[in-house]
Amino acid sequence: MVMANPRNACVEALVRWEKGTELADAILHGAQEENRFSTLDRALFMEIFYGVIRFRRMLDFLIGKLREEETDSRTRQSLRMGLYQLLRTRIPQHAAVNETVETAGRGRSLVNAVLRRFLREENELRKSLDQAPLGVRLSHPEVLVTRWTRQFGEGDTAKLCEWNNRPADILVRVNELKVSAGELMRAGGVEQTEFHRLMLKMEKLPIPWIVSGLCYVQDPSTLMSCELLAPQPGERVLDACAAPGGKTSYLAQLMKNEGRIVACDVSPERLARMRENLERLSVTNVEVKRADWLKGTADFKEKFDRILLDAPCSNTGVIRRRVDVRWRLSGDDFTRMPEVQMGFIRNLSGLLKPGGALVYSTCSMEPEENDDLARRVEREAPELKFREARRTLPFRDGVDGAYAALFTRN
Repeated sequence: MVMANPRNACVEALVRWEKGTELADAILHGAQEENRFSTLDRALFMEIFYGVIRFRRMLDFLIGKLREEETDSRTRQSLRMGLYQLLRTRIPQHAAVNETVETAGRGRSLVNAVLRRFLREENELRKSLDQAPLGVRLSHPEVLVTRWTRQFGEGDTAKLCEWNNRPADILVRVNELKVSAGELMRAGGVEQTEFHRLMLKMEKLPIPWIVSGLCYVQDPSTLMSCELLAPQPGERVLDACAAPGGKTSYLAQLMKNEGRIVACDVSPERLARMRENLERLSVTNVEVKRADWLKGTADFKEKFDRILLDAPCSNTGVIRRRVDVRWRLSGDDFTRMPEVQMGFIRNLSGLLKPGGALVYSTCSMEPEENDDLARRVEREAPELKFREARRTLPFRDGVDGAYAALFTRN
């Protein structure tokens, strides 16, 4: 197979992303399977693809300064790609311009002219960008900037947007079912995080460790809900929205592989992936089962000591990792999602033993999905008593945004 041109592949992937509803991660993985890249070209493809999506609004602001007329989709993606390389990478200017121009097809002369004009006017354009509104300068949609400014203030909103624009560190959780943190620390190239003793920061992805189940890639914030649930060895636990299994495997670790966990998801594909992950991590106390909680709980006859509901949410706490979330959200999502989340809680509360514990968690930072919903639970599901809530905020804690609320059943 002939080596693919990473910039051509990137333009195709960006056009596909903008025209459709597919997630960026899915498009990237598909493009990597369809094209043969060298190691360096694969890294370049990922850098430009994710970078253009992250900085889309900022790049379009600059394109608007350089050209007033509309362009076709492919030409616009080539312009974004070229400007991103000139602004955000160390690629030599001549290579960034010349290689990008070759991706533009019929728009080559236009792309060449616009990129060279940017180089002539770069200082003035950078000053104009520095004076632009926060959402333009840091490339976030107004719906999020407005919400966050109201909630956190402009200073912390700017810090949050800057956090979202940085690629995520490589962080792994030590799988104590197989190895200790000390043993992995002695391997070198590893740094223990301040947030949690089991979380290690890596210089590069530790493929051999992952394949052998010694660790699992996840953010430290994901451990918070499991520890708030505090499952004990020998108990019966339901992980209601479990795939791909990161939290499930940590619950098993906390339970020392004793007792029973029922781990559910609605997607057969995600369930299959979870089975593979749990087997690799040597988790032995989990039954994997398909469930659609919005359709009820008729297939579940047993009661559980503890339930973890890691609910579907807006994902605003993990935009750093899910680069296209910011552009897929609308104001309606913050009204729609709480209704879905409340539906899950209503159905699941009946599966909890008297005196049992339920933890509701999200990777959202929005009050409608977090504290507001916790108060609503007490009004609409009076059998559940609110006990406490915990949260992480990227600009404060240096980890992804997350929320967890503990309830007990009367």
